[in-house]
Formats: sequence, structure tokens, C-alpha cells
Amino acid sequence: MDLATIGAQIIKRRKALGLRQIDVAVRAGVSRATVDALEHGRLGELGFAKVSRVLAIVGLALHLGQPVLRRPTLEDLMEENARDEDLGRRPRG
Repeated sequence: MDLATIGAQIIKRRKALGLRQIDVAVRAGVSRATVDALEHGRLGELGFAKVSRVLAIVGLALHLGQPVLRRPTLEDLMEENARDEDLGRRPRG
């Protein structure tokens, strides 16, 4: 997963929570410009601590795991959908 993908999830979650970029920035201790650049994939690099703080503010977290080298099964997709629903996201489809 790259910063552009992470940023896309941050913007969706931030908007769902009714937060402005400045709200997230102040709480995470970063600039609003940093939040904007992260959300829109314009950052080449950003320290892990900063990304983690922004994610925490919007209720997201990174999870480590083995890379998936196969196509997802129906069970994989159902589990992903259940996790999305737990986070208050709309199911896909």
C-alpha cells in the first residue's frame, strides 16, 4: 500500500466524520498542507509517526500482513466487507 492509497482512505473517513483538514492537522500536530498533500498523494515520503497520528485522528490504523499473491476468494471479500461495515463504511457492490 502506498501513501496515495492511504490518503484516499483518510479523505473518505475524514469526510464521513465531518472533520475539516485543519481539524485533523491540529489534532495530529501537522500542517493543514501536510494533510492535504497526504490525502491527494502528493507526498513522496512522510514519517511513520505523522502518518500514524493522522490515521488515529480519523479512526484508521495500518495492519501488517503477508502480501496476497493470489486472487481473493469469496470468503476474503466477505471478510473485507464485514471489516468495512465495522468501520461505518458502505458495503461495495
